[in-house]
Amino acid sequence: MKQLFSNLLFKVFLAIVLGIVFGLYLPESINRVFTTFNSFFGQFLNFAIPLIIMGLIMPAISDLGKGAGKLLLLTAAIAYGSTLFSGFMTYFAAVSIFPQLLESQISNVAQIGSSKAELTPYFTIIIPPALDVMTALVFAFVIGLGLSYQDKSSLKLVVKDFQIIIMQLIENVIIPLLPLFILGIFTSMTFSGKVFSILSVFISIIGVIFALHILLLLVQFTVAGLLTKKNPIKLLATMMPAYFTALGTQSSAATIPVTLEQTLKNGVSQKIAGFVIPLCATIHLSGSTMKITACAMALMILEGMPFDFTLIAGFIFMLGIAMVAAPGVPGGAIMAAVGILQSMLGFTEEMTGLMIALYIAMDSFGTACNVTGDGAIALIIDKVTKEKLIS
Repeated sequence: MKQLFSNLLFKVFLAIVLGIVFGLYLPESINRVFTTFNSFFGQFLNFAIPLIIMGLIMPAISDLGKGAGKLLLLTAAIAYGSTLFSGFMTYFAAVSIFPQLLESQISNVAQIGSSKAELTPYFTIIIPPALDVMTALVFAFVIGLGLSYQDKSSLKLVVKDFQIIIMQLIENVIIPLLPLFILGIFTSMTFSGKVFSILSVFISIIGVIFALHILLLLVQFTVAGLLTKKNPIKLLATMMPAYFTALGTQSSAATIPVTLEQTLKNGVSQKIAGFVIPLCATIHLSGSTMKITACAMALMILEGMPFDFTLIAGFIFMLGIAMVAAPGVPGGAIMAAVGILQSMLGFTEEMTGLMIALYIAMDSFGTACNVTGDGAIALIIDKVTKEKLIS
């Protein structure tokens, strides 16, 4: 029972259920307490996002200057390419499917939003961020790239210490408080009458995202199979123990031993598998990118926001970089993406809370897709190195 209550997915599910119950049955005066907390937490999150971006991206980029040189860069390039492919595949699928799928919900939310009262906080505390999101991104790129060329640098040690502080902030403050934030979001939506339309959206798009996950894995292993001249279905089937392990652990890092073992069974050399699998557990998040892109577009369609190709393309390119720097904790990927969602797509506090809830609800499937795809990348890298394309 203790293990169940420590599981983030269970906490989020419980927060959604309690939010609906509180919104339906508790008086407005009590529900406004949750709205007041959300107002404060939302301000704190806006303050923390630029710090999170700098704390994660600076060390991630600076580390590219170390290690195995060309092999590291090639692996990072293929992982980034896989992430971009996942994002653009999701965009074109969402453009084709979501408007018709969500048509009834769009009208329902619009009618409800115009006729119901909203919960308001008792008071608000403004916490201005030290930097805006785009400034933090550019700053992180400049410092990270500069440090990647430094063999010995005291600033690199400072950046590493800053990364530790940010990881502690995410793991010990933000992630534990997310369920309460989500509870407040669903309490407010239930009070205003929006919640059941939102839940129907959740159910509708989860099936589409799962189908896209399967399609992405088939594409990844088809490419790997063509290059290695092996049966892609057999290669994918061999990786299934890693897929199902990740469903249970919700952690790419915790699944590394199984992913490594199954990758070796696919014929990848020990040297390449031992390098690529741990690295890709950190930098290859194609499944997470798919979830974030799909959920973001669904909410944008629901809110009547524009989602033209140019806007989403820029978002996907930036999201791919954010995923490389995402911390390996449950919900870490969506926390790394929040700043981009707000700065590039114009997400509000309520939309951010919904994104977090929907993402965590599917966290296991995204992680499973990520680690299984790592096996395909290892096959490709192994083939390239055997052909001596890397000296």
